[in-house]
Amino acid sequence: MNKLLLFLLLLGSTQQQIVAQKLRVGVAGMVHSHVHQILRLNGQSIEIVGIAEPNRELAERFAKQYNLPSSLIYPTVTEMLDKTRPEAVTDFGRIVDHLATVQACAPRGVHVMVEKPLAISLDHARQMAALARRHNVQLLTNYETTWYGSNHRAYALTNTEKAIGDVRKIVVHDGHQGPKEINVMPEFFVWLTDPATNGAGALFDFGCYGANLSTWLMKNQRPTSVLAVTQQIKPDIYPKVDDEATIILTYPTAQAVIQASWNWPYARKDMEVYGKTGSVFALDKSRMRIRRSEKEPEQAVEAVQTDAPAADPFAYLARLLRGETKPDELTSLENNLIVMEILEAARQSAKTGRVVTLK
Repeated sequence: MNKLLLFLLLLGSTQQQIVAQKLRVGVAGMVHSHVHQILRLNGQSIEIVGIAEPNRELAERFAKQYNLPSSLIYPTVTEMLDKTRPEAVTDFGRIVDHLATVQACAPRGVHVMVEKPLAISLDHARQMAALARRHNVQLLTNYETTWYGSNHRAYALTNTEKAIGDVRKIVVHDGHQGPKEINVMPEFFVWLTDPATNGAGALFDFGCYGANLSTWLMKNQRPTSVLAVTQQIKPDIYPKVDDEATIILTYPTAQAVIQASWNWPYARKDMEVYGKTGSVFALDKSRMRIRRSEKEPEQAVEAVQTDAPAADPFAYLARLLRGETKPDELTSLENNLIVMEILEAARQSAKTGRVVTLK
């Protein structure tokens, strides 16, 4: 009996260790400023086992800042994968390099989470999706706004509780004063302001947020048409790309207006949803304003972090790959293929000055 009890205790301890084991993650690229988030959160739900960054000086600088051994640094994604064998890779490189990351990871059975948007073009996105599906790996897109409790509470009020009637208009504002104005690091600035590496300027950098949220609120319904207007208000700073963009999405019974800008007087990521009878505003990650009908006064409410699927993308990634949570629609491949369809159409519309009809 004592031997049996000891065996059961050891078995239980082993199972707890397996559950508590951190997800082994590789980092592909460090030229995106969002990389600081995963470096700060290393050791919580995930463990960084390798870093692929050709700019050795940049990689060494960040490794020193976050007390990571330089032995984790490799010049290529392929070498990092072969030497460290991560379970998943998070991509903090240039948007144009997302495809190469998936080409390296998917055949090895390694899951991938990229920073928004999914790809530089719809063609790249479709190639990435085909690889992920062929090799049965997760291909996720990370947006800061996915982890806002306010957005998930807005979705619940709109689509689950039907508190404001059928959606009629969505207005999303995203952006800041501009990459130079907020002093992004030089390694980030150089590719963020080049259409060959980022796809566009503010149109892609911040237009993707509104496309992601609108697609989600409309339950993955594709818009029937896309109209976009872009401007270069600061051509002396951003000569190659737009710094101002507005995208209008038309649906059979609704519209979405996406306002993406490197010219806001301050940083913002907020959303307004208007239904047939009321409205829901998500002002930031927690503050909200709700008006259920014309006759009811507006209410100020606070969403909580637990309204979101996780506190951060890496905790979510670990739980998802461990089978401890269900897939979230905002990060999903299905949603983000539609996002890329919208961005591609918006880029074409802005170039031609014409409405693009989605077939």
